[in-house]
Amino acid sequence: MDLDAIQGIFFQECDEGLAGMEANFALLRAGDREPETINGVFRCVHSIKGGAGAFGHERLQAYTHHYETLLDNVRNGTLTLTPDLLDLVMGAFDLLADHVAAARDGTDVPADAGMLELLAAASGGAGHASAPLVDIADATDAPVAAQVQAPTDDFDDLMAFLDDVAPASDDIDNSAADNWRLDYRPTANALDNGGEPVLLLRELSRMGARVIDCDRSTLPGLDALDPEIAYFSWTLSLPASVAEDDIRAVFEFTDACAITLSRGEAGEPAVAPSPPTIAARDPSAAPTAISEAASPPPAAAVPVIARPPAAAAATQTIRVDLDKLDRLVNLVGELVITQAMLAQRLSENDLAGIAELTDLEHLTRELQESTMAIRAQPMKTVFSRVPRIIRELEGETGKRVRLDLEGEMTEVDKTVVERIGEPLTHLIRNAVDHGLETTEERIAAGKPAEGVVRLSAAHHSGRIVITVADDGKGIDRQRVKAKAIERGIIHPDATLCDEEIDNLIFAPGFSTAATISNISGRGVGMDVVRKNIQALGGRICIQSRQGVGSSFSLSLPLTLAVLDGMIVTIGDQTLVVPLSHIVESLRPTEHTLSSFGPQGRLLDVRGAYVPVLAIADHLGIEGAERDPSRAVLIVVDGDQGQMALLVDSIQDQRQVVVKSLEANYQAIDGVAGATILGDGRVALIVDVDALTASGRLGARGLAEAA
Repeated sequence: MDLDAIQGIFFQECDEGLAGMEANFALLRAGDREPETINGVFRCVHSIKGGAGAFGHERLQAYTHHYETLLDNVRNGTLTLTPDLLDLVMGAFDLLADHVAAARDGTDVPADAGMLELLAAASGGAGHASAPLVDIADATDAPVAAQVQAPTDDFDDLMAFLDDVAPASDDIDNSAADNWRLDYRPTANALDNGGEPVLLLRELSRMGARVIDCDRSTLPGLDALDPEIAYFSWTLSLPASVAEDDIRAVFEFTDACAITLSRGEAGEPAVAPSPPTIAARDPSAAPTAISEAASPPPAAAVPVIARPPAAAAATQTIRVDLDKLDRLVNLVGELVITQAMLAQRLSENDLAGIAELTDLEHLTRELQESTMAIRAQPMKTVFSRVPRIIRELEGETGKRVRLDLEGEMTEVDKTVVERIGEPLTHLIRNAVDHGLETTEERIAAGKPAEGVVRLSAAHHSGRIVITVADDGKGIDRQRVKAKAIERGIIHPDATLCDEEIDNLIFAPGFSTAATISNISGRGVGMDVVRKNIQALGGRICIQSRQGVGSSFSLSLPLTLAVLDGMIVTIGDQTLVVPLSHIVESLRPTEHTLSSFGPQGRLLDVRGAYVPVLAIADHLGIEGAERDPSRAVLIVVDGDQGQMALLVDSIQDQRQVVVKSLEANYQAIDGVAGATILGDGRVALIVDVDALTASGRLGARGLAEAA
């Protein structure tokens, strides 16, 4: 693994750490002041700081140092986490996320001078004596006392650099008897994968370390010198005020070294447990004098303490390239198709092997479910970004907003997680800007001054439903309709129901904002939301009550690869109805069917009447049965409620692999995708949500005509 790959892992861990901080901030905003919550925030910043130093991201490292100083004062009780201080800590987090993004993408470093002043002022001048506050704006000009410059390629300059590393600050006493003594011995392969011991020395120097001795005894002559082998080792002294965890964190991202960390001239060993590469001095060993003549013991004599075994309940993880996982998913899909073809061939020829085929089907299904579970991710990875968006909107609008999150651990396919972020951002911004009233308006209406935005996720009928709701003023339908007429979206004489008026906000270019701002007004938001949701095979529904609030529900498939379906025949076509939408199937009788308007029919399902929709009429299929009394009705549950789909017959129920129709042909209203059946034919997969929405509108039109 090269350095870029290792650095990529570091940035992945940064993202995980930032998400963890967001979760802890949500608890802190809710009044949680448990020490572990604050420690969780501190640990995330500390880990980012350690990695930034290891990979040479100086600006990120310096910023996290200032941030960490403030957090340390909070966790040790020096500072009380008041609401104002919490706002500052969360504001510093926003800038930290920008710093991480700049380091990862190689873009301009964000301006942070103002935030650094606020952090220093909030810390009250208190900080780690071992880590002097250096203005990162001047970091590149700082003397060696505050920053160790990387050596040049000249060998003599390198030797001088290793010999003459100065103390980190004139205020730090490196001669105290209880100072830390650190023996740092890179292994011969320490330079592999882009390793660089000098970066670690530079970080130690920033803590106040001074090189006592550099052991060059293993350095061969020039004729035998291998530039890819590390030959030197160092003995350093660090101030006693430096925390042991801070020293060990410097070596967190490398295992190509052996380290002995002891306290004082007598070599009193550190008592905290060590990582695999950290060695503690043997207490029984003779004291080692700290002098220029002193030479560290050979590497072979340094005992290494193994990492304590992990707890039985600990979860082990492994990072896998997503391309490899996608290839596995595709292969499982092809296996499902092959299994279906084999089942079809055996049934047609009435051959033996049905029992074995059943076992194969069970194994295939288990393999498919296990594979898709690997791709599943909790919605928490998306929800964690929302608090920052809310904070930004509070600052831009002057509104007070409380965010309620629910169902963060609901799992969904990784593709959905990656592509749902932008639609959710639009909906959140829309809820705060358009939905919630100003503080004055809410008080005048008898509402709490603080508006509420609720974001939830839940599994429902084999799909995930994500809801963004607010307790604001609701949709002003008269204003929406007037704007639509003004922009030529609808005819002035058009008669629309409430649902149709609500859906006008998804029209391209539609906006009711009085002025154009950074938040809204350009009419390029809600139409993008609907297109992105439809591209994922989902639908969006609106519920709104004036003066009470609005709710936007996104219904998405849990996975975009494989689903269970019912194979049906309509005319000369074979279609697939997703099993997750099916409530029941039945053959109606005359007394269970009722007329509705000139052509409409209703089905009585145990006292509840649902509209009957002929799929053949919607998709233009010839030769299909139109008389419900001679056909089969499949009762389905879609976003717009229940409906009975009219089909000629039911063939089978089986697992099918979803193929994108848009990628291979074009989008068709009422069709969610296609699949390959066991006999090799292509079958269309019915989009139940689109059909139920269309059927409801048609039924309403018939009712109005009647």
